[in-house]
Amino acid sequence: MDGALDEDDLLHITTPAEWAAAQLAGVVRPASLGTEGFVHCSTGAQLDTTLARHFRGAGPLLVLVLDADAVAADLHWEESHPGEHFPHVYAPIATTAVLAVEEVSPPPG
Repeated sequence: MDGALDEDDLLHITTPAEWAAAQLAGVVRPASLGTEGFVHCSTGAQLDTTLARHFRGAGPLLVLVLDADAVAADLHWEESHPGEHFPHVYAPIATTAVLAVEEVSPPPG
């Protein structure tokens, strides 16, 4: 990653294929929305930990930088790990709420 992300940015990690599908559909709707009821997100400060914890060895990924104001009505901060609160969006995210897309490489498996 080129370091363009700010620690306060609201982010969603996805694959290039999932992002391509979202662009066609007009919304980001990962499987977690159906199975858990929300879209997993992280802040810029949480990104490295999230990549290491959940995406190790996953191959090329994209980080969607989200407009927090655009998802504010559906955004909830919840404890996912003891002492760690993560942003969850309880609705599909319109692709118009994506401010930027950054390539990122997770740690090797």
